Amino acid sequence: MMMIMLRGVLLVTCLVGPSLAQNASRPVSQPVPVDRIVAVVNNEVITLYELRTRLDAALAQLQRQGTQLPPRDVLERQMLERLVIDKVQLQQAREMGVRVDDAQLEQALQRIAAGNRMSLAQFRAALEKDGIAFANFREEIRSEMTIARVREREVESRIFISEGEVDNYLAGATDQGAMTEEYQLAHILFRAPESASPEQIQKLRAKAEQVVERLRKGEDFAQLAAAYSDAPDGLKGGNLGWRSRDRLPAMFAETAATLKVGEVSPILRSSNGFHLVKVLAKRGGGAPTAVQQTHARHILIKVNEVVSESEARHKLESLRERIKHGESFAELAKLFSQDGSATKGGDLGWVYPGDTVPEFERAMNLLAPGEVSEPVQSPFGFHLIEVIERRVQDVSSDRQRAAARQVLRERKRDEAYQDWLRQTRDRAYVELRLEER
Repeated sequence: MMMIMLRGVLLVTCLVGPSLAQNASRPVSQPVPVDRIVAVVNNEVITLYELRTRLDAALAQLQRQGTQLPPRDVLERQMLERLVIDKVQLQQAREMGVRVDDAQLEQALQRIAAGNRMSLAQFRAALEKDGIAFANFREEIRSEMTIARVREREVESRIFISEGEVDNYLAGATDQGAMTEEYQLAHILFRAPESASPEQIQKLRAKAEQVVERLRKGEDFAQLAAAYSDAPDGLKGGNLGWRSRDRLPAMFAETAATLKVGEVSPILRSSNGFHLVKVLAKRGGGAPTAVQQTHARHILIKVNEVVSESEARHKLESLRERIKHGESFAELAKLFSQDGSATKGGDLGWVYPGDTVPEFERAMNLLAPGEVSEPVQSPFGFHLIEVIERRVQDVSSDRQRAAARQVLRERKRDEAYQDWLRQTRDRAYVELRLEER
């Protein structure tokens, strides 16, 4: 019934309105361009207008990068799948109560503009000069931020590191300098469905082998990634950017170490499907002997079905005001914090780089000793953070274990995300209608 209603709404939208009077004066033989549904995702639709708008933006980006463009119909199919995956993730965000409010969005836009060395007004003018509507860009950034929060919340809970894994890592990590070497990689993923049959796996491998053959004949890796990769970065030519070896999935790190710059790996197999990896560049090496530690404490308010993001933020803003007027941070942490550190007044002890999630660490690093942050959002909820003091300390054996744990977590994060994304996509009802003309 829902699908019939959706189709009916679109039909009425196409037939009724200003265009109806115009159509009466057109020759019968002249077609009238109208929008149409190109995919149904659960109880929502993706329209041809949405698809073409996003595709035009992706094509412009590929052209700026100097990437050879695949045929438009190939990119169209890739972009439609990208929109389907985004739609599924945004639907899950709504179910979980995850949202990005206007104040958070404004801060993100300010950072993007500053990153381009412009004011927000200048950045807006530059976008509109390039034919990009600022309102559309703004909502795309909101969607990206929402998806990132859902991903972090879902993925972090799936990662488990055992003491045995830490022991094995330390036993094999004889060259710590190599672990700080950085790679710029490009990647093509041929994603397998969650319950793929042997026939599907064989067909997927054959597709990967065809791409390998085209690479051998000299075709551009970025162009083939844009045309065939099922990874979120496929339409950017598969470029993963610069990453230290310890921030790469183990399979990628081990493979990249054996390749020269410009070389492409053989076909790699994982639970997510098949992969091709190209080393674009390498740099760095050398392990630090001392690091800066931060002694910090925090108050955590979790977001759940009962407590919304705005309520959690408001609660922490109220607590921050009380601290500014002389109340004890530690005592308020004992009363209100929902973290295990509450009994210790929110004290986290001495924190090394990488011990906390990126959002927490970035906010903490901006604070001077004695300063209390504004509410900071992370996958765990909202935090007030206070830096007590800082010091530079030699790396201890305990820290080596903590660093090893962080390395293993980074390695598993991408694979855990791909697992979650594949499962989320496979559970959704998706009907593709791009070929309907």
